[in-house]
Amino acid sequence: MASNPLEWLLIKLNLIARPVLDTQVGGTYVQVIMAAVKVGLFDALASGPATAEKIAASCGTHPASTAKLLPSLAASGYLRANGDQYELTKLSRKWLVTTSPHAVNDKLLLQFYELGLMQRADEYLRSGKPLDFHTGMSDDVWDSYQRGMKALTHGQTGMVAKAVPVPEGATDLLDIGGSHGAYSVALCRRHPSLRAVVLDLPEAVEHAAPLLAEEGMGDRVRHLPGNALTDDFGEECYDAVIIIGVAHHFSDAQNRDLTAKVARALRPGGVYTIAEFPAASGVGKTQQLAALRDFYFALASESGTWSPEQMASWQRTAGLEPAKPVRLAAGGGLNLQSGIKPR
Repeated sequence: MASNPLEWLLIKLNLIARPVLDTQVGGTYVQVIMAAVKVGLFDALASGPATAEKIAASCGTHPASTAKLLPSLAASGYLRANGDQYELTKLSRKWLVTTSPHAVNDKLLLQFYELGLMQRADEYLRSGKPLDFHTGMSDDVWDSYQRGMKALTHGQTGMVAKAVPVPEGATDLLDIGGSHGAYSVALCRRHPSLRAVVLDLPEAVEHAAPLLAEEGMGDRVRHLPGNALTDDFGEECYDAVIIIGVAHHFSDAQNRDLTAKVARALRPGGVYTIAEFPAASGVGKTQQLAALRDFYFALASESGTWSPEQMASWQRTAGLEPAKPVRLAAGGGLNLQSGIKPR
């Protein structure tokens, strides 16, 4: 994390303690942005430039400590300084003003909880036992979780809906672990004959229900409290089944059992689409984001990310015919692996 060419050169030559930069500087950088979101600092500047004193008054924060925070936000590209006033940049106006359709504030607020889990990474390393993200979450965290997950779908639901294959004339969709229902809503809007059932844990449904209600989809998209690992899906009930960003919560054996239940529940010609973030290769050079995400999901849940080849193997074993995987450019590069039930 070099801030100038000299630092970059020193890091390149291994003459500067990069671990300090990666941890102290990086960690402070993260907390500065998240704290600003939590106190509503970016919303306070939505109407125009303001001084530190005015910003503090709007946020209910201390003027002196607010004045200390602002230069670091400006140095990081989130604010622009002009004399004694600060204003939003294009970056912060798009992503961190709550009235923006692209706002990810809810996800950043959720990260206070996520970072708490990451502080126990050594515990996971020693025991090998996941910390289980969902166990013990308070109502406030559940609410933040649902809103945070929906925030991540901004700008990608339409792309996902376009990429998910839905049989012509399909009427019934099962969305496994779909919580807020954003993907089901997008699919139903794209396919007028389609209606969807969003299956998720009772706690998730309780806090996601208001988010789904905001979409105004009535009975076309409805919640069903349950557990995908233990509930029966029926036989030949659905034309399409989706599971988006959820398979990393389950082990290989659980995903195989789940896929077998899905195959039974699909009508002939029906499609099961699994969408997951790219998996870390585990060998050779791998992308930093993919590797870090894989570790986080393993620590906080069960197994980590899965490759299209692994997802296709679940489908093949269940009697489905895997299609060619699709990689989406947006949304963290989701991989979509679909399997078709033979007619």
